[in-house]
Amino acid sequence: MRNGKLGFGILGCGVIAPTHVKAIHACAEAELVAVCDIDEPKGRAFAAANGNVSFHANAGDLVKDPHVDVVCICTPSGLHADGAIAAAAAGKHVFCEKPLDIARDRMSRMIDAVDKAGVKMGCVFQSRTAPDSARVRQAVTDGALGKMTLADAFLKDYRSRAYYRSAGWRGTWALDGGGALMNQGVHGVDLLLWLLNDDVDRVFARTDHKVRDIEVEDTSVACLQFAGGAFGTIIGTTSCNPGEVRRIELHGDIGTITVRGSTITRWALADAPDARAKDLDLAQKRIEDGTTGDNKAITSQGHEFLVADLVAAIQQNREPFITGRSARKAVDLILGIYESARTGTDVALPRS
Repeated sequence: MRNGKLGFGILGCGVIAPTHVKAIHACAEAELVAVCDIDEPKGRAFAAANGNVSFHANAGDLVKDPHVDVVCICTPSGLHADGAIAAAAAGKHVFCEKPLDIARDRMSRMIDAVDKAGVKMGCVFQSRTAPDSARVRQAVTDGALGKMTLADAFLKDYRSRAYYRSAGWRGTWALDGGGALMNQGVHGVDLLLWLLNDDVDRVFARTDHKVRDIEVEDTSVACLQFAGGAFGTIIGTTSCNPGEVRRIELHGDIGTITVRGSTITRWALADAPDARAKDLDLAQKRIEDGTTGDNKAITSQGHEFLVADLVAAIQQNREPFITGRSARKAVDLILGIYESARTGTDVALPRS
């Protein structure tokens, strides 16, 4: 820390790195001090374009930089644990992009490393930060919809052939960890779990790459059984052209809430146990389509909230808004979906 600000270093100068820069600049108690990328020309150009901050060619040097207090993990998904563990071992806090990692043992190791080092790890699932998301979670938790019966996520994105060709790790098991669900749909999977505030017990699924020549899925369907008794479905694709705005529908025996993008578009409640639910008036709001068809079409607002929260968590010695144990739930479910699709069987999910 210098000048009363926590120094942030970015590991990986790819597509999401500029969003992290914006979020860091938006926090009065944070500053960007260093970046790192194995592509030295790209990394040096990124460092120069963002205040001529320090450049490091390898993660080991970044985490040893005395001016770096927090390491932003912006590498390919299958490398997240490596960066987080190295940062924690060097006594640095961690700000990790989604997904936490792509394997259960690697997620466990990074959480253990953070715990052992006594540092904080904040995780990026910016959809949780939307005001309407908090309203819905509170309503479900308070029992406003009655007994929950169904929880469905429709995650119909579009990614072109050019997108998958744009980086060698995209669409691979080794570094992407999966396709439409692990990369794009993980945000919606996480939001579904967080809104319902419940864990999945069992899943049955089908996945395939129907239109893209990639190793992993571009189309998937899954049937869920939640611990609290509700059923659910997840449809996750990058094969729908031109893509649809993400939609989550939550149903209970006395009401329904629908969230489209980051906005509540339906809130219907019954005024008696056996009465038909009636729609409440909702103010007209812009529906945000996020990254339905463009992986670069992302605002920095959620990242700004999460960076500021991590800084406060460090200062106050409390847990960040999204912890590693919370962030791993979406990945554990997606891995269960992949196992079910691979084996053709109903799969029980582990408790993290």
